[in-house]
Amino acid sequence: MVEKVNLADKFALFQDHWHPRIAGEVNDMHVKLTKLKGEFLWHTHDAEDEMFLVVRGELLIRLRDQEITVREGEFIVIPHGVEHQPVAREEVEVVLFEPKDTLNTGNVENERTVSDLEWI
Repeated sequence: MVEKVNLADKFALFQDHWHPRIAGEVNDMHVKLTKLKGEFLWHTHDAEDEMFLVVRGELLIRLRDQEITVREGEFIVIPHGVEHQPVAREEVEVVLFEPKDTLNTGNVENERTVSDLEWI
């Protein structure tokens, strides 16, 4: 079955931060939606690249040697193995494109790790 997804409707279904939900699948990838606010932890993904597409707001990606601001309508790809820290000074709505088995906290498992993703 083919269905379209309205991002505004999907983002309206949840209010919490740093908890991705699955909104679709493309091949072996999940299309995840999440809201971000505050600082996330420094982490890497050993085998997976990670794409952040900013739908609303502004996202700062800290790397060990630079900081990159990603604004609405822009995206950034973090190559696997690159340590990074997402920071959202105000709430940001983000679409993530990641392999299905990618943990949001990468090589770190703690209270922010979401391993049982839900569909919205």
